[in-house]
Amino acid sequence: MFSLEEFHQEYETDTRDIVINGKKFQFFVPGSIERFIDPENPLQDFPLWAKIWHAGTVLAGHLSQIPVETGKRMLEIGSGIGLVGIVAADAGHDVMATDYNAHALDFVRANSLLNNCPHLKVSRLDWNKPHLEDDYDYIIGSEVVYREQDVQLLLKLFHKYLKPDGKIILAEEMRKTISEFYRQMDPFFHVTIRKNILRSDSEENLVLLIEMEPHI
Repeated sequence: MFSLEEFHQEYETDTRDIVINGKKFQFFVPGSIERFIDPENPLQDFPLWAKIWHAGTVLAGHLSQIPVETGKRMLEIGSGIGLVGIVAADAGHDVMATDYNAHALDFVRANSLLNNCPHLKVSRLDWNKPHLEDDYDYIIGSEVVYREQDVQLLLKLFHKYLKPDGKIILAEEMRKTISEFYRQMDPFFHVTIRKNILRSDSEENLVLLIEMEPHI
């Protein structure tokens, strides 16, 4: 059984406060990412999961405003530290949070307890060998369209786990992989993209909110 005491024995952490639609959440993040990096191949499995991404806050805010529908379930892919899934579950949605990385899943579990969200379901999911048995009304994810070689894996996941009348909701910062993602998804899904601009005193970030529904 997972416990916060064992989690803190295993990991050095910092905390981050995040406000989503006026509600404050707190998240454990790694105090350092050095232990998660292979010194012989730093770019291999680089711990992208350890960061709170702008796209995650946009998606979390969007999902927290979607009306909760009894019996409908969400599958989150690429959960990272758990921000999106936890905010969605806190809003009342039935969420299965998944990631490939075992360390990320530890942070998801710890953060679900930190935010009084123990009902969040958590599972490991390897996109190359997906093993989940259920299908879902929503598939959600932020910063999952990161590498062009993952686009076909994502398409297979969508076909495997999305119900025929389901919806995919993704949030992504603008990068060159988005155009290839759109090209490969367009034959199978109706795709709509909305721009969200996050502004602060020092920077401006463009986040795309992508919604996809299967062609009928």
